[in-house]
Amino acid sequence: MGDWRPIEVLLVEDDQGDILLTREAFDLNKVRNRLHVVNDGEQAMAFLRREGGYAEAPRPDLILLDLNLPRMSGLEVLSEVKADEALATIPVVILTTSEAEEDILHSYRLHANAYVTKPVDFEQFIRVVRQIDNFFVTVVKLPAHGQRL
Repeated sequence: MGDWRPIEVLLVEDDQGDILLTREAFDLNKVRNRLHVVNDGEQAMAFLRREGGYAEAPRPDLILLDLNLPRMSGLEVLSEVKADEALATIPVVILTTSEAEEDILHSYRLHANAYVTKPVDFEQFIRVVRQIDNFFVTVVKLPAHGQRL
């Protein structure tokens, strides 16, 4: 039977089209998760640290992080998350249009859990998001809700 609590997913994305596609992929998948969306790196850190308007925000079980963000880049967010003892155990999947080798290397050096390039094709994008979601919901064992190492 296992743990039936919803999986909390934080999507950090500024492109409204990609947000819509990600929501659609989650809805089509009909899995037990909740998708929370913030539009820039500063909002992401406020959500994760439960600051300001995010005081009641849940701790995410998974972060889907774009690299190309306003106000604070995805790499800066990744660096802060992995350097923060309270947040470091949250898996971070980079979901971005960048195929640049330096972005891939830098992301893994900062301890990203996976790096996925966004497909431009609608059906492929939906498939990729569903596969990420399925992997982290059904395959990977995540720490108990709110637990730190």
